Amino acid sequence: MPEDELSRSSHSNPGKSLVNGIKANPASNSPKSSLSVPMGPPVYVDLAYIPNHCSGKNTDPEFFKRVRASYYVVSGNDAANGEPSRAVLDALLEGKSQWGENLQVTLIPTHDTEVTREWYQQTHEKQQELNIMVLASSSTVVMQDESFPACKIEF
Repeated sequence: MPEDELSRSSHSNPGKSLVNGIKANPASNSPKSSLSVPMGPPVYVDLAYIPNHCSGKNTDPEFFKRVRASYYVVSGNDAANGEPSRAVLDALLEGKSQWGENLQVTLIPTHDTEVTREWYQQTHEKQQELNIMVLASSSTVVMQDESFPACKIEF
């Protein structure tokens, strides 16, 4: 490509330095650092589903600092893929400790896993200190040829 065409093409496509519509940080080529979300006030919700089956790939203490829920649902049941992740459950404790207010939080695991049982037993004192209750349900729903555990949530 001749030099004048190369020069025109780089100026005619201003979107080249955009990542998902956001101007990339010239000091860093890392999309993570150029797309960081500015801090804002926390969001309060009644119920939050912990993303990606409680996998450590998408959830960290920052999630729990910013998304403050009365109820968090933990649905992971795949130990081979690290779901639920002990690191995410620990992140709940770390994030909640930063709230500055001791609101009641209920954690709702949808499966009884070794990870959640161990976490519950090892951090029970910290959970009580932070006003976190882990909901265990002995209710079972039977539909046709299948049965599964169930939890009742009231707001």
